[in-house]
Amino acid sequence: MSLMQNLQTSLLDLLYQTRDSDLQLIIGGGYGIYLRSEQVRRAGTRTLLSEWPEARSTNDIDLFLRPELLIESHRLKPLASALKQLGYEAIPGAEKYQFEKPGPDGGADGGFKIDLLTGPESRFAGTTAKTDGRRVRPKPSVDLHAHSVNEALTLEDQLLRMTIHGKTSTGFDHQGDIYLPHPLTFVMMKLFAFRDRLNDPSKDNGSYHALDLYSVLAMTSEQEWEQSLEMRKAHQSQQIMLEASQVVSQHFSSSERLGMLRLRESPYYRREFQLEEFSRAMCELFSV
Repeated sequence: MSLMQNLQTSLLDLLYQTRDSDLQLIIGGGYGIYLRSEQVRRAGTRTLLSEWPEARSTNDIDLFLRPELLIESHRLKPLASALKQLGYEAIPGAEKYQFEKPGPDGGADGGFKIDLLTGPESRFAGTTAKTDGRRVRPKPSVDLHAHSVNEALTLEDQLLRMTIHGKTSTGFDHQGDIYLPHPLTFVMMKLFAFRDRLNDPSKDNGSYHALDLYSVLAMTSEQEWEQSLEMRKAHQSQQIMLEASQVVSQHFSSSERLGMLRLRESPYYRREFQLEEFSRAMCELFSV
């Protein structure tokens, strides 16, 4: 069974355990991009670019919690219970918002990781939830926190619903809905992830995140592209959007910029990639 199939089984397990709740879980990260590619291929949608990378491997799920779940924390109890029942253990140093499930031999090999994230800290102003620049702590406590992502300004906008179906690890046939962020939300998150890792050899100098940026724009439909331009315009005065424009100008505005070089360093890179079109789209999206 492939790594992506194992991830789907893990996701189905979680959806099955929380089937009577209204969590409306949002899947980001590399796995979210993979699911998005499957959805777009299935629909046969015309997209911004015709040359896509193959899906890169991952063994973790970035699980975004809608801010209202952290504000009304009792609604997170089914998720807390499900993680415990499915054998996930808190990661030391990131207790309550990073969890891992050991592999068959009890070690890291074959295991999975779940990161709990949410939208910007500003979304929790005036609520009972506590923020400290790293995580959001619901009150009353339900033993779950979430890492706040300030660049996810549009986390809850234009979500794409996708139905996952298959067998759980215990053999039950099950299907459930998850939600995928809008392309602009993906681009914003991947852009800052690239910026933070572009000189970190232990993180491949950000090459995977540069690849993800290309992947997201390549899979963007014409309608989503127009939505992206409108959403960016609506938030153009926000400081985080101004910073995003600076990152694009510095690293993706021409073929010899560092972001474009990092993209070509990715093991998933192919000469057929439409780099000029990608660079132009990034510049247009962020008014560079």
